[in-house]
Amino acid sequence: MKSLSNWLAYIEGFHPKGQGGIELGLDRISRVRDTLKQARFCPLIVVGGTNGKGSTCAYLEAIHSLSGYRVGCYTSPHLDVYNDRIRVCRRGVDDATLCRAFARVENARKAAGDVFLTYFEFGTLAAWEVFSEARLDVVVLEVGLGGRLDAVNLYDSDAAIVTGVALDHTDWLGTTRESIAFEKAGIFRLGKPAICADFDPPRTLVDEAAARGAELRRIGRDFGFGYREKTGHWDFWRRDIARSGVPFRRLSGLDAPALRGRCQLGNAAAALEAVAALEDRLPVPESALRRGLSEIDLPGRFQVLPGRPVVVLDVAHNPQAASVLAENLREMGSFEKTFAVVGMLEDKDIAGVLRALAQEVDFWLPVSLDVPRGASASVLARFLESLGGEVLHADSPEDAFFRAIGQAGENDRILIFGSFFTVAPVLRATRPSK
Repeated sequence: MKSLSNWLAYIEGFHPKGQGGIELGLDRISRVRDTLKQARFCPLIVVGGTNGKGSTCAYLEAIHSLSGYRVGCYTSPHLDVYNDRIRVCRRGVDDATLCRAFARVENARKAAGDVFLTYFEFGTLAAWEVFSEARLDVVVLEVGLGGRLDAVNLYDSDAAIVTGVALDHTDWLGTTRESIAFEKAGIFRLGKPAICADFDPPRTLVDEAAARGAELRRIGRDFGFGYREKTGHWDFWRRDIARSGVPFRRLSGLDAPALRGRCQLGNAAAALEAVAALEDRLPVPESALRRGLSEIDLPGRFQVLPGRPVVVLDVAHNPQAASVLAENLREMGSFEKTFAVVGMLEDKDIAGVLRALAQEVDFWLPVSLDVPRGASASVLARFLESLGGEVLHADSPEDAFFRAIGQAGENDRILIFGSFFTVAPVLRATRPSK
């Protein structure tokens, strides 16, 4: 029997680009799903969007868990270990459970005609296998890329969320917000709530929701939030939708979400709207709503480590996320100097991301990412030379981080960003040894 590391190496080997390999389409994976006889067994929420998917999934997972439900949650990529992608009751599943699921998927893949599957597709089928045997009350699935042709869209949701639409993965989804919105709206379903947390959604998203017969609920029109600057509290409101089981129209005096940044209010509001949409099947007490927003921990999303100098980790890897990161950095107050460790994938808008953060950084430490699609430090350095700030050199994310630690004073700040593959090794390096 293969170990988990053996299984992961095996499924990476299916595609020349390993776990980063992309082959959009549902025909291949549908054949394996049907061979596995997978079927929906509990309420399902699917979360798509350019940024904020992981945060929104975390809110939903916490709220329903604190309501006493058994929750399955599938997200990607992972920062630490693969097990973190597939969680049951807020805990990553164990190696043995994953290996059994992988074996069932592999047997079905061969039985279906030796079907080719990407790393993400194989993992998505395995996640459903894990959830199917875990006696769950609700499942939350995060879209990997786009929506319409993403493996997660294999499963029909009871509520779907699009957190926002911005430019990313343009080689696959198109070069405009309109084309990307069309792909993301592909997760909407006939007669089901389609929740959009983008304040200015492209027309294509609105039109596609109507074409699919989905019940579109837009932030700022059907639900939303108000922020109280003086107290730091916020209110959630929602329109009186004519259906049974609506649990609330307004929640006042909510604590700020545990995840930092003003943008989190939109993600949290979308999660609360999804909870309300499923209230007739999954009643949730107000205490769980309030606690669920403030009792989550999602590493790598504007994560500030304790101590001095201040260290900020953020997986921001597209211009919209980088702009939000820049705003969050400004709201932290002033620091004498800011060092930035940055590593990115070559198919991202490198110039746009770096430009969004240029005014917040004094010293840059670009690093190469030793993964398929990883951009080299020299490519990053060429962009940085035109932005100002001093460019230092390092061999890896960990090396760059420790170099920054060696040069930074206690009143300085160190930022690590650009990719999950940049943040993950630094996060591991900062953990206390056992």
